Amino acid sequence: MSSIYQQVLGADFRRLHPQIQRRFGFSSRDQVACIGRGIMEEIAHGAIYTLPFLYGGTWRRIMFPERGRNIPFRVENYAYVDSLGRETVTWIRTFEMNRPRRFDAYMIHSQQRGCIVDYLGTHQHLATDIELAVAPNGGLSLRSGAQRFYEGRLAFSFPMLFSGIAEVCEWYDDNQRHFRIQGEVRNKTWGRLFGYKGHFDVEWRPLGPGGVPSDILPRRTERRE
Repeated sequence: MSSIYQQVLGADFRRLHPQIQRRFGFSSRDQVACIGRGIMEEIAHGAIYTLPFLYGGTWRRIMFPERGRNIPFRVENYAYVDSLGRETVTWIRTFEMNRPRRFDAYMIHSQQRGCIVDYLGTHQHLATDIELAVAPNGGLSLRSGAQRFYEGRLAFSFPMLFSGIAEVCEWYDDNQRHFRIQGEVRNKTWGRLFGYKGHFDVEWRPLGPGGVPSDILPRRTERRE
């Protein structure tokens, strides 16, 4: 079974740096986890009027309002098959700030939408289309697109006036011999909401008999894509 990222990129996947191919190339069949630990050299937010967006995101571990420099963090990637039979990759990011913050996301390859769909938050309330591209440095670029909000019977396209477009690039630095990541979330009206850049190293761990730890899994799995 190929990874969800290989399915989307096709032959372009081979243009990625070998370390990035390995990091984005595993699936649930491999029974491993990729655990990254490093330093966020900078975490920043926009003007003060953007803070309500960020405070609202803390409700379901989507975004947070703090900023800082040289913040230890970890990112936990597990590949598993969810209760609906979909290959899923976790993106659980924990930032060791004065008040630890966590950002939960779960990615699938949606045949229906023809792209990666990223479910954000503990209850997968927000579904976002993700465009993938190979960056000039051999990294993987991700750009968010249309967003949809799901809660019970409620379902609607999330107005971009109250959200942002995320652009993230992850690549491997051959000189420093570690992974690097840089991202920014911008709103067309309000400007920059959030941004970060940092570096990390990864550890590959075999999954134990219990599979994916329970605190990594979402509290609710959303069927709608």
